[in-house]
Amino acid sequence: MDVQLLTYIFVGASFALYIGIAIWSRAGSTKDFYVAGGGVHPAANGMATAADWMSAASFISMAGLIAYLGYDASVYLMGWTGGYVMLAMLLAPYLRKFGKFTVPDFIGDRYYSNVARTVAVICVIFVSFTYVAGQMRGTGIVFARFLEVDVNVGVVIGMVIVFFYAVLGGMKGITYTQVAQYCVLITAFIVPAVFLSIMMTGHVLPQTGLGATFVDAAGNDSGQYILDRLDGLLEELGITPYTDGSQPMINVFFITAALMCGTAGLPHVIVRFFTVPRVRDARISAGWALIFIALLYTTAPAVGVFARTNIIDTVNNTAYEEMPSWFKSWETVGLIGWLDKNGDGAVQMGPKAPFEGKPEFAEDGSVGEHGERVVTNAPVEGDAEVYIDRDIIVLANPEIGGLPAWVVALMAAGGVAAALSTAAGLLLVISAAISHDLIKKQINPNLSEKGELLAARSAAAVAVVVAGYFGINPPGFVAQVVAFAFGLAASSFFPAILLGIFDKRMNREGAIVGMVTGLTFTFTYIVYTKFINPDPSIWWFGISPEGIGTLGMIFHFIIAYVVSRATKAPPEEIQELVESVRVPRGAGEATAH
Repeated sequence: MDVQLLTYIFVGASFALYIGIAIWSRAGSTKDFYVAGGGVHPAANGMATAADWMSAASFISMAGLIAYLGYDASVYLMGWTGGYVMLAMLLAPYLRKFGKFTVPDFIGDRYYSNVARTVAVICVIFVSFTYVAGQMRGTGIVFARFLEVDVNVGVVIGMVIVFFYAVLGGMKGITYTQVAQYCVLITAFIVPAVFLSIMMTGHVLPQTGLGATFVDAAGNDSGQYILDRLDGLLEELGITPYTDGSQPMINVFFITAALMCGTAGLPHVIVRFFTVPRVRDARISAGWALIFIALLYTTAPAVGVFARTNIIDTVNNTAYEEMPSWFKSWETVGLIGWLDKNGDGAVQMGPKAPFEGKPEFAEDGSVGEHGERVVTNAPVEGDAEVYIDRDIIVLANPEIGGLPAWVVALMAAGGVAAALSTAAGLLLVISAAISHDLIKKQINPNLSEKGELLAARSAAAVAVVVAGYFGINPPGFVAQVVAFAFGLAASSFFPAILLGIFDKRMNREGAIVGMVTGLTFTFTYIVYTKFINPDPSIWWFGISPEGIGTLGMIFHFIIAYVVSRATKAPPEEIQELVESVRVPRGAGEATAH
């Protein structure tokens, strides 16, 4: 059975499973729609949280970043896992004790202000749409390759699927769908990694294979550690060795801190802890989520090393006519481009980009003398001739390693599961912020539950369309786009939530000014340094756009503290509420009013 047919079977079966679960668990009330009725088992919630968390960035793009950035990409592993520990210890149980549906709900009630609630809604929309852009892009990439359609068509297909089960099932449908999606995606990620680890190192576990010696195709142990081998291959190409870090330490620290604090401030992750019955269950859920997430995060570095090694061995100095099928398949969908600068018909890799920007191809579909798609980009000086999109590394890994067709098809199903699971959770957060925190709480307080549910589903439908637009016009690689979302969350939500729990003197004026300052500064810096003037020499203190959220967070903390001390203290009942929330016992159910 060929790869294409197996892919249709695997992806089709997974879709049928997700849609079946969405129908079985469809939401019948606002409580079902927002927090799945508040009765999800901690282990199931931990698995759903892991699926919600392990998005297209984690599944599709993170190993690609690790493959290309090497040691410098460790910031993503440290930041994203460390953030979960912070969330479990500092925020989850206290937010569950507070017992509201959404982060803007917490902000609005804790800071006794609809203005604060509105600012929080705006922050949710900024963070969530930035994040969901990466997910929809990831969905498009998966469909583009494995269903042999254009990337943009793939995004539209993903929109339709997400619309169906997110809008119909709400949080209840999404939660149980995500349990299934986690099982699919983790299997799809680990199985190829195990195969490649056995083939390349003789070790079953990828985690130990990463530190083992390289085994050649004949099964002979070379005696050379696989990381040393990859370093040597890269040095031959004039590229910085994989195990050497080139990022300045301040940037490493700021990116890691932004990812950690952003994790603890992400609204679509925080809302997960309102779906469990008790405060204790919120902590247990976070523990389960860490275990489930660790399975992927400890495997990703090995996947990156195996993929980068195989790509160099397979592609560099190989005649185009002899390229394996995976190379030409990804070229067909526009994520690989080759420009034969020296006219020798062979593909050369190098330290620089082969041409300006991502590959653009001749509109008439013409091909070159070797059968390659004609690239119209202006060439860049240097030996490099090939562009390989980082976001394809994990998806192409089974094909690059020559694994069986069913493993390639399984990877397709896993990629779809990863992208769709997080996209659905984010769209639900956006819809809840608009329908519950904006319409119900402020515009029309007398709105019936049925009317609010309709508003939530309508908001989710509009959000799907907007998310699809950003998926078709992404501002960067999937993991880069997601990193921007973490920076926005770190600078806007994390300080407001942390101070709201642990500083009873923090008032509405401090919270509002702090959120506006953090979000505005971080968003402006990212837009300017990423899209208007992307010259690293202008970075403040050498801090990249991915790490600037930490500086925005520091500004938020300082300004919120100063303003709160210069203005009137919160009402006595609010201060008593903060005192009671800090003792995470006796929480009732999450409430909508």
